[in-house]
Amino acid sequence: MSQSASIAVREPTVQVRRRGFSLKKTIVFGFFGVLLVTQLYPLLWLLIYSVKTNEEILSGSFFALPASLQWSNYSNALAGGRYWHYLLNSVIVTSVTMVCVILLASLAAFAITRFRWKYGNVVMLIFLMGLMIPLQSTLLPLMLIFKNIHVLNTRWAMILPYIAFQIPIAVFIMSGFLRTIPHEIEESAIMDGANVFRIFRSIILPVSVPPIMTVCILTFINVWNEYILAATFISKEALKTLPFGVYSFVSQYSVNYGAIGAFLVLGALPVILVYFLLAEKITKGMVAGAVKG
Repeated sequence: MSQSASIAVREPTVQVRRRGFSLKKTIVFGFFGVLLVTQLYPLLWLLIYSVKTNEEILSGSFFALPASLQWSNYSNALAGGRYWHYLLNSVIVTSVTMVCVILLASLAAFAITRFRWKYGNVVMLIFLMGLMIPLQSTLLPLMLIFKNIHVLNTRWAMILPYIAFQIPIAVFIMSGFLRTIPHEIEESAIMDGANVFRIFRSIILPVSVPPIMTVCILTFINVWNEYILAATFISKEALKTLPFGVYSFVSQYSVNYGAIGAFLVLGALPVILVYFLLAEKITKGMVAGAVKG
């Protein structure tokens, strides 16, 4: 009797726990389901938008599928939108920016975290203050500075601000990771006769691949589709980047909306591919800098 009574008492408890676990699991999956839909729906809508005619787009039926797929929109985007020309400019600007950000941020983080000097925290705070500066507030000062040093309408008018705005987050990520590296590694290298630059090149950089990849990918995503700085400092057609290609399909009396959608898909495709292929490295780099640091 005592055994059956104890079993009868325990059974409701087990049922309550199972129900609670099931409800919690449902809420979590529901939350992620809503997040997935809200993130993927704009991409799906853009894909459908890019294969519609102007009449179907202007009809206002956002969820309707096209009567026939207009693949000619993509050929118009590649030819009429000068896609390859703008793509080359974007690749040049983004690549130079990424290289400079990785080099400067890794050197700054190395000096802040590995050198024993009393102003290290102050310098780190100055870099972090850069995260709070809005981009729009710098347009007029930068315009005057670039005009005086004669870099307007050059690629450097885009690259220099991009580097400045990407370095703070890059230094934050790199310094969080470098703090986890034991100082004994450097001390043993110094005992073997290695100088500071040899330590940085042969020891610090090889073990810092995860945060470097994270900085590289975040810089690529942030710079690739940037428009405000490029529109402010660049007026030469030969130097314009991918976001400007949209205006190739806008004339005084008509707009080719389907070609604009196709051009936006082609412009976003490199970012989407890079992110999904290297998303795991972004997570590892962020966790390495945030948790261990």
